[in-house]
Amino acid sequence: MISDKPIRVYIYTRVSTVIQVEGYSLEAQKTRLLKFAEANDFEVVREYEDAGRSGRSIENRPQFQQMISDMASGKDNISYILVFKLSRFGRNAADVLNTLQIMQDYGVNLICVEDGIDSSKDSGKLVISVLSAVAEIEKENIRVQTMEGRMQKAKDGKWNGGFAPYGYKLNKGMLEIEEKEAAAIRIIFNKYVHTDLGVSGIAKYLETQGIEKIPRQNGKSRFFSAAFIRTIIRNEVYCGKIAYNRRKIEKVKGTRNDYHQVRQKEYSVHPGLHQAIVSEELWNAAQKKADMQAKKYEHINKKKEVKVHLLSNIVKCPVCGAGMYSNVSIKKKADGTPYKNIYYYACKHRDKTRGDTCDFRKQVNEEKLDAAVIETIRELVSKPKFAELMQQKIFVQVDTTEIDAEIAYYRKQLTHNTGLKDRLLDEIDTLNWDDQHYKLRKDDLEKRLTKAYDNIKKSEEELFRVQNRKVTIEKEKITLNNIYSILINFEKLFETFSDSERRQFIELLIAEIQIYPDKQDNGQWLKSITFKLPIFSEELLEGLDKNRHVETCVLLSKLL
Repeated sequence: MISDKPIRVYIYTRVSTVIQVEGYSLEAQKTRLLKFAEANDFEVVREYEDAGRSGRSIENRPQFQQMISDMASGKDNISYILVFKLSRFGRNAADVLNTLQIMQDYGVNLICVEDGIDSSKDSGKLVISVLSAVAEIEKENIRVQTMEGRMQKAKDGKWNGGFAPYGYKLNKGMLEIEEKEAAAIRIIFNKYVHTDLGVSGIAKYLETQGIEKIPRQNGKSRFFSAAFIRTIIRNEVYCGKIAYNRRKIEKVKGTRNDYHQVRQKEYSVHPGLHQAIVSEELWNAAQKKADMQAKKYEHINKKKEVKVHLLSNIVKCPVCGAGMYSNVSIKKKADGTPYKNIYYYACKHRDKTRGDTCDFRKQVNEEKLDAAVIETIRELVSKPKFAELMQQKIFVQVDTTEIDAEIAYYRKQLTHNTGLKDRLLDEIDTLNWDDQHYKLRKDDLEKRLTKAYDNIKKSEEELFRVQNRKVTIEKEKITLNNIYSILINFEKLFETFSDSERRQFIELLIAEIQIYPDKQDNGQWLKSITFKLPIFSEELLEGLDKNRHVETCVLLSKLL
């Protein structure tokens, strides 16, 4: 290697974490390389350093890429690149061999000082190929062993890492019932199985009853969302089981190092060591109902379209306050054949349902009540002052600040945990097989690696949960901006809506409708409308038709 003119070289150092095995720090690598260069009369032209960068691929190592670019430009006329060990150059076999080929195309070779490898020699090329392949195989073996350990843990009925499910707490790695949270879990399953409430109905029920979700590390919201309740109902842990591999981390096709989470149709379930919060019988009944509802929604578009009733459950009984639902009366010709369906609203408790009875037996013509409500809205939005008020409201949006902060938090956690996992793999790769403490060091790092995989799973599950919650919010709740836009153009738009779109709009606009116990002298049932939006002022109510809506106008001005 020694010649009359000093051989020009680059040196490259890399660490994947600030916590490195002794002798592998950036400073230690650099000192060793400079001493080697001096001993061999090499001239170090440039130094490149990647701190906190994984050797998994070359894509995330800017200094490495800059070094290869400078080498290819020929501006320094170098003959070698010096690295401390081959693992510092890279631990992806394809990357190492491809980069080495590029270097040799420019007449540049690689020297791994600690490994005693020189790629300018035939034996050096062979050793690099073998060591690169072995490092990658070892990395994959560690991953497989970690996954097998998690599978065995599930088979033994033990909690497999991650935050404890709501209703439980962790004590030395074992699930224990957290009674303050478990009470809500029992209510959710009982209401879901023993009533006709769905997940959205249960979420509203819990909120109206003042039952709040206790904030914890993996969920800051105080309310039970429909999406969260759905995950509770489907989780086997609540009946004393442990599920494994419901979601699997798989490599993204067409990439070398990218992975993503994929839900599995089939997965294993094992008896758990923890105590169940609900009975297996109750849990199975909940699954049967959930499956039936899923099938119903799956085929909903195949069914014949049914009539949509504009004010069902929005109009309230004047006696008991329960929602009123539409019924049909079939008018017949003299010969007994039907010729017309008359729809009317009636109290749902008048026929003694769910143990409740109501004495209000009257029927309110659906067509006339619907028309009265629409006419009231039409008169309100037609007033000149209304458009001016709407323009002041037009860009108000649903506030997702809290959930966006949760998403950002779990993304940051996932990035941190994934980076930690990569750095641990790097550290395992850099272990010296000749070190007398090799096995102890490797065992310690593999324990930390298992914990890192656990934390990745936690972060992925929580990120998946909060992202789903945001999607649910955005799907189920139209923005105020859209509601106001529709109201401004009410005359044009409402007539073009389908029956289901009209119903959706009324649900978003109106909280409830009150009617009189008896039809008024002017033929009206409508007493008052309570709107969900603070847009109808007393000034707007002036000038409405008092003959038809006297009581309505007074109550609207009081309510709003």
